[in-house]
Amino acid sequence: MPTTSAYRPGIRSTTTAVATGVTAAALLAALSLAGGAQSAQAATSGLVRVNQVGYTDTGAKEAFLLATSAVSGATWKLVDDAGATAASGTTGASLGSWNSAYPAVYLIDFTSVKTDGSYRLVVGGAATGTSPTFTIGSAAGVFGRPAADATTFFQAQRDGADTVPGQLGRKPSHLNDAKATVYNWPSFTSSDGDTIKAAPTKIGGTVDVSGGWFDAGDYLKFTETTSYAVAALEIAARQTDAAASSPLAAEAQHGLDWLAKMWDGTSKTLYVQVGLGSGTSSGSVVGDHDVWRLPERDDTDSADPFLKNRPVFRAAAPGARISPNQAGRLAADFALAAQRYAASDPAKAASYLSTAAQIYGLADTSPGTLVTTVPYAYYPETTWQDDMALGGAELALAAQKLGDSRARTWLSQAATWAKAHQGEADADTLNMYDTSALADLDLAQAVKAAGNPAGLAVGYDDLINYVKAQITTGQNRAKTDPFHAGAIYNDFDADSHALGMAATVRLYRTVTGDTSYNRFGVQQLDWLLGANAWGTSFMVGDGTAFPKCTAGQLGNLAGSLDGAAPLEVGAIVNGPNGSGQFSGGLGDYLDGMRHCPASGDAYSAFTGHGSTYADDVRSWQSSEPALDMDASGLLAFYLSS
Repeated sequence: MPTTSAYRPGIRSTTTAVATGVTAAALLAALSLAGGAQSAQAATSGLVRVNQVGYTDTGAKEAFLLATSAVSGATWKLVDDAGATAASGTTGASLGSWNSAYPAVYLIDFTSVKTDGSYRLVVGGAATGTSPTFTIGSAAGVFGRPAADATTFFQAQRDGADTVPGQLGRKPSHLNDAKATVYNWPSFTSSDGDTIKAAPTKIGGTVDVSGGWFDAGDYLKFTETTSYAVAALEIAARQTDAAASSPLAAEAQHGLDWLAKMWDGTSKTLYVQVGLGSGTSSGSVVGDHDVWRLPERDDTDSADPFLKNRPVFRAAAPGARISPNQAGRLAADFALAAQRYAASDPAKAASYLSTAAQIYGLADTSPGTLVTTVPYAYYPETTWQDDMALGGAELALAAQKLGDSRARTWLSQAATWAKAHQGEADADTLNMYDTSALADLDLAQAVKAAGNPAGLAVGYDDLINYVKAQITTGQNRAKTDPFHAGAIYNDFDADSHALGMAATVRLYRTVTGDTSYNRFGVQQLDWLLGANAWGTSFMVGDGTAFPKCTAGQLGNLAGSLDGAAPLEVGAIVNGPNGSGQFSGGLGDYLDGMRHCPASGDAYSAFTGHGSTYADDVRSWQSSEPALDMDASGLLAFYLSS
């Protein structure tokens, strides 16, 4: 039933960040965290921040001393599990201030250590502190688990009959989606919210949209986010030669099968969403965000008709042109599947290629506002030429594998769109809103495979240099950040951007052989997994300290609230966000929410650089997991392992 507070996940927009003060009580609470717990003496001097999962034996190894005052000549030693010192050194100049409580951050570089094992860092002298235990090992040994855990998250997000029980004991859900009624888009009370004016009206007819994945902490399903996730899964499977029976390939297929239901090739109709976000302000209509519950409840919910029989919304009228962001990514998804089956099942591959070509050919290349979700405010995407370049690149690669004569046509179209996206004002680094790194690197491979033909809008070097510039943009930000983060702290999706940059570095190295950005890529994984101001991994179940109070119904209702199993394994949360997003507080708990944390904000002492991180079930701003977060993470971890 409607409650006094609206749960509004997924609404992502840039805001101006404001500073948040640090209280002594919050500082003491923060120092009690598992990722930074110290003795009373050490806590007044410093905290040691490390990648809590571990470091590869051949790669860069950076940790940080977060100090309560400037120090000179603090010493450190790397101690193995037998108590022996494996390396030692002295900290140098401060990398900068984090906030007023922690005015100095110092680098601890132990890259020279190559021996596998369990270690901890101990700081002494002018400052004291001890890190959590971490490992040094092979790339597969270190990053194999988070890669597998990211796949587990997708399994937990499954909807429909084909669920995977996992730790959360998932059950089949939303079976009524198999006969979902098509509705007109509702009208909203504001342009930046999801409260509707009245119940949507029926268009008529039903469609099978069962299956797929929940988008985030709620139970809505979107082609907008699923199309990005499937592309990441498919590329990860291709790059790692994943067997068809592997969990990775199985999840890619699960997502693709749902997208195939969302596209009706006969009537040329694209469906973009299953489920209604919020209902009316009066409570006369109840939507997904108004009720905190487990998803299997909905099939028998006779009180709330839009939960029991969820509406499906289409992008446009049958046969109409398709928003190019959707068309480009969807074409890429089916073309990637065609590549995957080209050798083992050419007939199936050809069918997928035909679907990809049909969707790509219907793209509206003179769009107004892009079609994303209902409402648009959930995912306000503004770029699309990158998606069209991605679709064309994957079509060209698939056609090359299958010996299809249209390969050159798609190569030319992809190059034209790549040229166009390179001039877009809203260009970014890899995340759901900007797929240009994936597009340009795969297009570069297609161009090379075609023999570098003349006459294309962009050539191999143009494509490579554009991606190189994206990496450099992140690298330059990292050079000025005390924790070497390439993401922007006070904007949405910091975690997705950090992982996107790590994935881009790996893909770039695969295509070019250039290893000069390896350290930067590793720094982004380090930051995500604990080498940050907050001293926490942002991935559930990975590291010593990780999110325990995710802003999602599955984790909150079916998981533990203390970090022990059962967990929403592999869920990657949004991470730090602009402090302005928290200026009004976190609001009330919804009816049915399990309160978490038990009290206080343990991370408030580390608010800094205009950003805040809150591990709180009400904090959709920073602790909500989502498909696009884990898609970027899955790609980064599989490519790193």
